[in-house]
Amino acid sequence: MSLAARIAAGVRSEVVLARLAIAVIALHVLDDNFLQPNPGTSAADGLVSGLVPLAVLLAVAVLYGRLRAGLRAAAALVVGFCGVVGGTEAVHYTREVGPSGDDYTGLLSILAGLVLIGLGAWTLWRSRRQDGSRRRRYARRLLLTTAALLVVGLVLAPLAYAYVVTHAARADVPPADLGAAYEGVEFTTGDGLRLRGWYIPSQNGPAVISFPGRADSQERAKLLARHGYGVLLFDRRGEGESDGDPNLFGWHGERDVHAAVAFLQGRPDVDPDRIGGIGLSVGGEMMIEAAAESPALKAIVSEGASSRSVRDVVENGDAAWPTVAFNGPVTLATALFTGDLPPRTLKDLVPEIAGATFFVYGERGQAAEEPANEGFYAEARGPKEIWEVPGSGHTGGTEAQPEEYERRVVGFFDRTLLDAGSTS
Repeated sequence: MSLAARIAAGVRSEVVLARLAIAVIALHVLDDNFLQPNPGTSAADGLVSGLVPLAVLLAVAVLYGRLRAGLRAAAALVVGFCGVVGGTEAVHYTREVGPSGDDYTGLLSILAGLVLIGLGAWTLWRSRRQDGSRRRRYARRLLLTTAALLVVGLVLAPLAYAYVVTHAARADVPPADLGAAYEGVEFTTGDGLRLRGWYIPSQNGPAVISFPGRADSQERAKLLARHGYGVLLFDRRGEGESDGDPNLFGWHGERDVHAAVAFLQGRPDVDPDRIGGIGLSVGGEMMIEAAAESPALKAIVSEGASSRSVRDVVENGDAAWPTVAFNGPVTLATALFTGDLPPRTLKDLVPEIAGATFFVYGERGQAAEEPANEGFYAEARGPKEIWEVPGSGHTGGTEAQPEEYERRVVGFFDRTLLDAGSTS
């Protein structure tokens, strides 16, 4: 066989292998979005997040054999990277609770992605140019490497980050350590998702939602239960035993809070006019939106809130190009994977809160916490308080200042929920 024939045969086998790997990745996209969607969701919920990637994969598969070697290599590397990222949720859930549903095609997607990455690297090496001087060759390779790093930093890394936060969440239910008797409960959101959690009955009339989830929020629940408050903890959508797709940025998570408020309003031990909430990090952000949309939340504590999209990042005063260059693509990718538009900025929502607000952030918390919470406090129009917790990291108030934290938080709810009820 001549040299030209061997090269042609090698390219044909590369194209066939690449198209097979792309087909496996496409199978996982199809499985994840349409064949086996998460409980409580349907194929219609994955139209954008499913059809757009499938269209891109089909285009790459069709055009792959017609591309020059360098472009074929770039396409294989990028699609391979996406295939590996697309299987990360399968690894997460397999490790946490064992494989099920679309986890099997997710694990295959990782293998297909690795095959494409190997093909891309092999094609690059085989097709590297040897013409020109050594200085010119290395200058060209340096420029290509720089361009590749920019693509990774400004496109692929944000894409991977957004995929993980919209596909992987806590899969198990942690042991309950609440210091009080509780019961298992479930309720349904306005968009039809069943959420499950625990409820500590109220001893004094008011009740507080401790959010998000049933892990980090337990310490706050225990604290409030000691003072007689009813406390509701539950798995937010896409987490633990609750239905739905996860979104760790909390987009549309306020629907879960509204459903929790409705559940508490129907409890015989709860005064429906004395319901509050305490939210940690993204939980605090969802509390802000829920309180802005409904006067049923009479008082909220938001601890460690800062941003949910690039618009929040800019409004918090961080318009530096590296920050925007990363968070902008993350917001766009999150919108693609969820089919949802970014929520309103927190600063726009805070003035619409009718109830009392208490903004808490750590002295050593995330960089955005101080400017964000100072901005929230300035915009709030109702009764408001703010506290920078000395020595605290992100949402670390109960560890850094346990006695002062309890005094301030319980005091806030006593003034806004307990005393308000006794004088009405």
